[in-house]
Amino acid sequence: MCVHGWMLSGRLWQPLIAQLQPQWEVWAPNLPGFGGSPRPRGLQPTLPSYGRWLAEASRERAQGRPLVLIGHSLGGSLVLHAAPLLGDQLQGVVQVAAGGGVYQPRPFRMVRRGGAGFLRWRPGWLAELPGTEAIRSPLVAELRAARGLLACSMQRGAVQQLPGLTAQLAVPSLWVVGSRDTVMEPRYVRHLAGYSPDHQVELLEGEGHLPMRTAPERLAQLISAWLNAQSVASPRSWSSASCA
Repeated sequence: MCVHGWMLSGRLWQPLIAQLQPQWEVWAPNLPGFGGSPRPRGLQPTLPSYGRWLAEASRERAQGRPLVLIGHSLGGSLVLHAAPLLGDQLQGVVQVAAGGGVYQPRPFRMVRRGGAGFLRWRPGWLAELPGTEAIRSPLVAELRAARGLLACSMQRGAVQQLPGLTAQLAVPSLWVVGSRDTVMEPRYVRHLAGYSPDHQVELLEGEGHLPMRTAPERLAQLISAWLNAQSVASPRSWSSASCA
């Protein structure tokens, strides 16, 4: 199951899914409140609440089969929150451009302000124009979900919790980051990955924050080779394919 990051949607993963199939069966849903998918009542815009949703959705989709969670950016934090709830059904974790665990007051404050400003002034009407599908997700994301998850993920407690959640991983993990990623720099990915008992870090030379879009073939080769080497899943044992 592929989990997208903040203000994005499941369609982010389409190029990667095209490379992984048919060997692997993949599901890339929209998180509730993003990509036009509604947020149900009771789902709070916090990392723990979305982590519980992710675990429940994964179990329902997998129908008892083994599964692997793949997270991107903020989606990687949701994966860490969901992992302890999946027990033996979870066979592995792949983190793409996901790291952190180091609280930085000033940069985080700037990100919060920038994100809040974008949400306040984003031109929602633009999403209705032809040819704007590529930028639709940020324009239609639910305000409360987007603002809440951004604020929650930037809190000192949430950031400092990530190393502990990573250390609790009971399955192998693969961490992939682009050498030119300025959103989540490689050093922060390596830092968080280092807390995982059984981890592997791979650097994609020349890539930025969205390697599933810019280098899907290279990323798919890394993931497939790691899955086969670790024997964490057999072909077509992930939850079934659905791209939002």
